[in-house]
This record gives sequence, structure tokens and C-alpha cells, in this order.
Amino acid sequence: MACSCEQMFLFMNSLTTLATKHLTDIVNDAIRLQPSEHALVIFDTVAPLTRIITDGYRGALPNGEFLDFDSVTPEEVIQKMRSLNEGDLVVLVQSMNFRLNEFRIRIELFARGLKTVEHVHLARIQEPQFPVYIEALAYEKAFYHEKGHGLKKRLDTCSKIVVNCPGTTLTYDTGMEPTKLNIGDYTEMKNVGGTFPIGEVFTEAKDLTKVNGEAMIFGYANQDHYIQIVEPFKVIVKDGILTAPDAPQDFKDILDRIREDEEVIVREFGLGLNRAMGKDKIVYDITAFERQHGMHLSLGAKHAIYAKPGLHRKKGRYHVDVFVDIEKIQIDDEVVYRDGEFHV
Repeated sequence: MACSCEQMFLFMNSLTTLATKHLTDIVNDAIRLQPSEHALVIFDTVAPLTRIITDGYRGALPNGEFLDFDSVTPEEVIQKMRSLNEGDLVVLVQSMNFRLNEFRIRIELFARGLKTVEHVHLARIQEPQFPVYIEALAYEKAFYHEKGHGLKKRLDTCSKIVVNCPGTTLTYDTGMEPTKLNIGDYTEMKNVGGTFPIGEVFTEAKDLTKVNGEAMIFGYANQDHYIQIVEPFKVIVKDGILTAPDAPQDFKDILDRIREDEEVIVREFGLGLNRAMGKDKIVYDITAFERQHGMHLSLGAKHAIYAKPGLHRKKGRYHVDVFVDIEKIQIDDEVVYRDGEFHV
């Protein structure tokens, strides 16, 4: 037992050391916190991973202020955040999501010009997945910037995308909406920060009805928002609407639930750049795993970024992410993904 406890201590200590390294890079190279700017870390201690990440920030922010969310009143939390100056940093380390009645934390922080880093749903991540999550926090600046901006340049000007999976082809016979980047480059953005881990490029078809064909799906978020990895199954897309007659029953149940309110529309076209996560390197939380190195789609009418005729940004109910078992992606005449790597 003593040996087991010692091994556990060494394991957790090594994770904290690695977290400190990656979080230091995030604070210095992505967020670019200046010596004159203050850092406030708000945390809870419910999930073991929140404690590791919080300790990582203690190393990354030796002059930071740390506030245990559960040890104070909501009013005290709000007052503390409102005492900060523009350009200061707020870090939220959350077992799930902090709730402050009607106070919308992210909106309020950005409205005040505060830099923000969020870690959410850490209670969903199981102990064997801790190293995957922490490695996913690595800020691969050169890689993210090269691949992210390279993909954006091609997606913003393309007229056709072809996605090949084993035995299937999915075609976007349309241009794409302006591509958004989540790569830690905030130089031209109003708000600095967001939810970490990062590493994503996303857009959607300008004409959603011009998405047709078939694809293979290896994973999806189940009805409890946990990642489910399965034997790849085929989905069929016709005029932008997805069906899945060969899917596992729980995925069919998800589609049925969507259909009760809206069509199963294929919306987001997402390319994940985070090489720490993939089909064989998972974390259960969808918010993190969405950045996995590969491709994902969203199903349902909801999308917070892109509005379409008849699809108001705030009126759709469902945004269900599914992960595509890709072999090749071609944008116009250029192959941008093959052999498990992006080539731009």
C-alpha cells in the first residue's frame, strides 16, 4: 500500500510539473500577460484534476491571487472580478461550470477587457486520461499558426471540399463561411483567451444543402456529453441532412431526439489541430476532445457563430459533435490531409 501511495504521489507530482510548464507557456506566449497585469485564479477542489491544474497555475503564476470558489459567496466572487483592471487575467478552473445566478461570467469578463482562460468539465475526465488532457495544454505555437492560418486561407477561398473515409466520400460542393481560428493567436481579436485546450479551425458550408455523400464516424458526444468511441459506422448526408441507419442504437436515439425539434443538419466543419488527442488518445469531455487532431462535424440547427436564413443563431436547440474517421481531405485541387497529417 505504501508503495502504491508513493507511486500515486510521484504520478500526480509529475503531472503538476508538466501542467506548470504548459500553463506557463499559455500565460506568457498565448495570453501574453505583462508584469504590470494582475492574475486571479478562481478554482474549486471537487475533481482531482482541478487540483492538479490549480497547482500548475501556482507554479505558472507565482504572483497570482487564488480564490476557492466554494469558500466565498457569489457576491464576493463578482466583487473580486469587478475590482480588476482592463488587461488583467482571470483563470477559471472548474470541475463543471461555475454558476453565479444571472451573472454570465465569460461575457462579463470580456466586456471588461479582461483576459480569460477557462478549464471546464474537469470532473468528466478520468484519472487515466489526466496525462492526455495535460499534454493537450501544450501550446504548439509554430504548428498551430502555420496549420491554422494555412487552412483558413484555403477554406476561405475554396469552392469544393472532398472528404474521404474508408469506403466513403463526402462532398461540399459550395464555398465556406469565413473560417474561425482557435489557435492562441489573439492579435486581431477583441477578446483575449477562451476555453483551453485549444487547436481548432472551423467553418461551415455557405449553402448547407450542397453537402452530400457518406462518411464514417468513430466517435460522438452521447446524451450526457461524454465522448463515446465506437467501431466506425456509416452516415449518409443528402442535401445537408444526415441519417445513420447503421449507427449504434444510442446514436440513433440522439438523432431521434434532435428530430423532435429540428432537422439533423450538418453544420460545423471543424478541423482539430491538437496532436495530444485522437481516436486512441481520448478525454471524455467534448469541450476538450473537440480539438482532437482530425475532423469533426456538428449536427443540429444550433451554431453560435454562423446565421443562416431560417436558422437564427439563438434559436437552434442542438449542436452535437461527431468525429470523422478521415483518410484524406481535399480542398479544391489540393490535398490538405492524408496519412494522419495536415499538409499546408
